[in-house]
Amino acid sequence: MTGATQEMTPDVAPEVERRRRAEDATETRDRGMSNGSRPSASGESERIARGLGWFSVGLGLAQIVAPRTVARVIGVRDDRHRGIMVALGVRELASGLAILTQPRTAGWIWTRVGGDVIDLALLGSAFSSDGSKRGRIAAATAAVAGVTLLDVLTGQELTRHDRGSAEVTKAITVRRTPEEVYGFWRDFRNLPRFMEHLESVQVLSDRRSRWKAKAPAGRTVEWEAEIIEDRPNELIAWRVVGDAAVTHCGSVRFTRAPGGRGTEIQVELSYDPPGGAIGAVIAKIFGEEPGQQVDSDLRRFKQVMETGEVVHSDASVHPGPHPARPSADPL
Repeated sequence: MTGATQEMTPDVAPEVERRRRAEDATETRDRGMSNGSRPSASGESERIARGLGWFSVGLGLAQIVAPRTVARVIGVRDDRHRGIMVALGVRELASGLAILTQPRTAGWIWTRVGGDVIDLALLGSAFSSDGSKRGRIAAATAAVAGVTLLDVLTGQELTRHDRGSAEVTKAITVRRTPEEVYGFWRDFRNLPRFMEHLESVQVLSDRRSRWKAKAPAGRTVEWEAEIIEDRPNELIAWRVVGDAAVTHCGSVRFTRAPGGRGTEIQVELSYDPPGGAIGAVIAKIFGEEPGQQVDSDLRRFKQVMETGEVVHSDASVHPGPHPARPSADPL
């Protein structure tokens, strides 16, 4: 439990997250420029989505108002496909209006992808029909395929941004000095003693460590973490580096409690829930959501620091032994 420390700036926790996002944005921008292309951004994706929305409105109106003209342009017989063309126009118009007026644009972009697949299937069928102009149908098919690719890429980008990051903030007071609490936590090899899902922590250097944790279905996951802020007896902040099952960063503060009552520990965690909001809800139902884990781990930490061990309870309201929770903190 050694290591050089750095000068810290005030109000570290918000600054940690701002710095992380700025570094990630810079890395993405530089990589995009080196490849000769512009980096993707949620604002740009939203603009493309609105453009696709207006495209759907325009095409839908044309198919509803002049179905025979549209049929002749794409090379199919207008007398056989008028009804289908109007139905496709209604679908396009509805999708376009939804993209332009409703929230959660990603979902409506994916409805366009479904419509694109139907269009490609119909064009494939029309290619072998009597009286069809195969040259025009081939051109229309190529155009629809191009729009489909744009729809898919835009939908993926918007879905990624819709997921966002989840934030967790938990705190507890421990009857020990900040020096004792910080010292115990800073030696990461101690963390598996109170973090239930954590199997081991291997210290690689003063700033880097490798973590191994339990995952659902008996699996394990590993990742490397890097300390980005370290103020002795006050704060430790970290972020995950490289590939990880769940991207996250966070900080833990150690503040002297008033009245000589010990130390208040505050953990802040920012993570991207796998599977987005739905994945986060499912994880919470099964007790695997990080907010629940942090809350339980802090209770274990308090017990280890104050009594030297984790005191378990087997109350029937829980599925198994868990860290005992007092009815009220005597502090």
